[in-house]
Amino acid sequence: MAGLPTTTRRLLAEGFGTAFLLMAVVGSGIMGERLAGGNIALALLANTAATGAALVVLISILGPVSGAHFNPAVSLVFMLRRELPIALGTAYIAVQIASGIAGVFATHLMFERPVFEIATKLRDGPAQAFSEFVATFGLVTTILGALRFCPERVAALVGLYIASAYWFTASTSFANPAVTISRALSDSFAGIAPNSAPAFIAAQLAAAVIAYFASGWLFGRDARTAEAEPV
Repeated sequence: MAGLPTTTRRLLAEGFGTAFLLMAVVGSGIMGERLAGGNIALALLANTAATGAALVVLISILGPVSGAHFNPAVSLVFMLRRELPIALGTAYIAVQIASGIAGVFATHLMFERPVFEIATKLRDGPAQAFSEFVATFGLVTTILGALRFCPERVAALVGLYIASAYWFTASTSFANPAVTISRALSDSFAGIAPNSAPAFIAAQLAAAVIAYFASGWLFGRDARTAEAEPV
């Protein structure tokens, strides 16, 4: 790995991290639903714990390599901050989407489901879209605030934020366009019907841009760091 070009290592890290994030999200949802005996709250709790824990691990080990974005909305913010070149940021986003889908397919294989599925779970309405706006705004603000004041705690803070947002948002906090696209290909506990996905993605991207400007004002423009190390 040490001999590979820096760009290659960064893209591999984004792909590995995004794939494993989706395996954590979708796999724990399937496992939780199977073991919860019809108790949806218990299944969601299992889904929450696995996702938050996976984020802490993945950000900790891959942050030094790629910044551990795993999220097109986050990559967009770091392109706006001019800490991620547009060409590399575009490559990040393409890898995140492709790897998220690969992670879903791998999860289906592990749980003996059809590899390719289309989700049927509708997550429609203004409340759901607004929930995704809130979830993503909070995520980006958490990342930028952590980088400004306690960069050594980014992994823990992002994991804790997502775990809490699973419960305080009506949408269960996707907060990630790549995750949204990938979950549309799993007709499982974590799925989202393709018809519901565009509103989620639009809200996520809008929230990321607004959070970028709001955080610049709140934390100061010197909040920028030499190297991006968020999820």
